[in-house]
Amino acid sequence: MKEVIAVSACLLGLDTKYDGQNNYNPKIEELIKNKTVLPICPEVFGGLSIPRDPSEERDDGKIYSCKGVDVTDKFKAGALNTINFLETYNCKTVILKNGSPSCGNYSYDGTFTHKRIDRMGLTARLLKEKGYELIYID
Repeated sequence: MKEVIAVSACLLGLDTKYDGQNNYNPKIEELIKNKTVLPICPEVFGGLSIPRDPSEERDDGKIYSCKGVDVTDKFKAGALNTINFLETYNCKTVILKNGSPSCGNYSYDGTFTHKRIDRMGLTARLLKEKGYELIYID
């Protein structure tokens, strides 16, 4: 039986990114070779649309869109739905898109000024707490 691996859908070339585009990265091809691949997008799994306003987490732990809308509950729902999905398929390894407020090993400071900070995205934090192996792609 093939190993099951989850991958941020945007890295696979699916247009799930906030702007309706993708972040296809050819590095993925070797990482997923001979594996069963589960495309994931926690933001979509939480009910956010494609496209959607970009969002960033603030120091208070809340996630806001660039228009000031609190989308924290959508991000939390997406993270929990992602974990439930991965558990259904007994997936233990996840390849995530760096810089995302959901998936990143780093993210941005909540000011929408492209200031990068050392804070994992919400889904990435929960996956790490649950013991998943996380691989990040920029």
